[in-house]
Amino acid sequence: MINFKSLKYFFLYLFIISFHSVVFAQIPRNQTEKLETVLDLISMFYVDSLDDAGIVEKAITSLLKELDPHSVYISKDKVQEMNKTLLGSFDGIGITYTIYKDTVYVIRTTKGAPADISGIKPGDRIVRIENENVASKDITEEHIKKLLQGKKGTKLSLEIIRPGEKAIIYKELVRDRISINSIPVAYKIEDNIAYIKLESFSINTIKEFEEISRSFRKSGIQNIILDLRNNGGGYLSTAIRLIDEFMPSDRLIIYTKGKNNPRYDYFSSGKGHFKRSKLVVLINENSASASEIVAGAIQDWDRGLIVGRRSFGKGLVQRPFNLPDGSMIRLTVARYYTPTGRLIQKNYANGYENYVNEENNRFEHGELFFKDSIYFVDSLKYLTLNKKRTVYGGGGIIPDIFVAVDTNKFPKFYLQMLQSGKINTFIIDFIDKNREKLTRSYLNLVDFDKKFIPDKQLLIPIVKYALENNLIDTVNQKNIFTGTQADSELINYALEGKENNIKHLLKALIARDLWGEQAFYKIYNKHDDFVLTAIDVLKNKHLYNSLLANSTF
Repeated sequence: MINFKSLKYFFLYLFIISFHSVVFAQIPRNQTEKLETVLDLISMFYVDSLDDAGIVEKAITSLLKELDPHSVYISKDKVQEMNKTLLGSFDGIGITYTIYKDTVYVIRTTKGAPADISGIKPGDRIVRIENENVASKDITEEHIKKLLQGKKGTKLSLEIIRPGEKAIIYKELVRDRISINSIPVAYKIEDNIAYIKLESFSINTIKEFEEISRSFRKSGIQNIILDLRNNGGGYLSTAIRLIDEFMPSDRLIIYTKGKNNPRYDYFSSGKGHFKRSKLVVLINENSASASEIVAGAIQDWDRGLIVGRRSFGKGLVQRPFNLPDGSMIRLTVARYYTPTGRLIQKNYANGYENYVNEENNRFEHGELFFKDSIYFVDSLKYLTLNKKRTVYGGGGIIPDIFVAVDTNKFPKFYLQMLQSGKINTFIIDFIDKNREKLTRSYLNLVDFDKKFIPDKQLLIPIVKYALENNLIDTVNQKNIFTGTQADSELINYALEGKENNIKHLLKALIARDLWGEQAFYKIYNKHDDFVLTAIDVLKNKHLYNSLLANSTF
């Protein structure tokens, strides 16, 4: 039977949200008594016994969902997972892996990590972890993660099968602190242009950025492409410090305010290293929170250009409060406003489901394809602080230069396979069969990029899989796929003239599994519409200045 006495006080605890455990004076005593009465009645008269943990978590989740979409309950396990990204590290052995043919397949190891030092290699199959068989149809990536990760300094035993070797390989490792880079990719993309991909605003982001920017400054690079696409945010303080890298002194970066949080202004220090650089920030519909703080400040001060599609629209500030069992609530305590005074939080008055499905509405209304489909409200019109360009609040950052979703770049079946992860399976299978040949033929990424050209043999199994699983319209296929040229005809029919686009993406994916994330972007960015647009703008001084002088909307 659930302990409702404990539950009563647990609910009351939700309202104790200061570090000094001060109960909000605004909650009338008669309301807390009402809650206690209901819980007592359930305890005394309800027909069935109830699960303690389950009912508490559901109640907390429902309560917070009624407040706003971003006040949330996070279970103990999810808190630990979330902290890995925000804190920029975790304890483990340092491997990237996937479940391939019911086995833990090592894609690559982190340089200097326990797995790397012990001699684990890409292509190895881990079949046992701590004497537990993990070569099974029932294994999941979540379970494997729990087995591999653990406290720094603890030992871990593995049994490995390596292609080409008959004997089982035994490894005993000692877990260590593994860093997670929030900037997985940064490189010179053109003579005087650097590309920086920022995936999250973690506690280590500024340190990473400073190390990267130091090398760029030594090379004389001043023009920056900052890629914030699909970056869901992170620490507010990190976003503010990143903006500071590009701003002169005494510029308002952002201000926050809420009912119980008086207005607080954040200003630039002028100590940044790229105050005079030309800057393009890439955003899309999944750029949120801290990403929007950066994009909003850059746009409001006419400090750079925003390229892409309207951002997510999250203008609420959450504060974490730890609960006794290691779980957490993230409670909205304020709203943030860009330097012009824009609140970019999108509307959530129509309920949680409508809010989370808003991206689908953008798709249906054509916004992802045509900039003219974006609806503007005159009452939310603002002027930028230097050039007096028109910008809007009320639902995300609207870019200065629009880049549409290109649905014609790939056939529909290929996009379905890409989203389901099936393409990755084909890539791993290809590398597994050809790893020795690939590493022997191509000395490094530059060599690979110049010489490797995917042929139709790489495409045949992908197209045949799509055909067998009814992902391709097969009307008249009996007449088409016959004779000695059947495979070639099949590919030409299925790929609809988009073979080169697919080959380019496959090449980038193969490079990623051989050399890591940086390799993927160095190849993929050559055909990326966002990046190519940014390069064109940065290389054309007149265009860059004219766009900053005139609003494109």
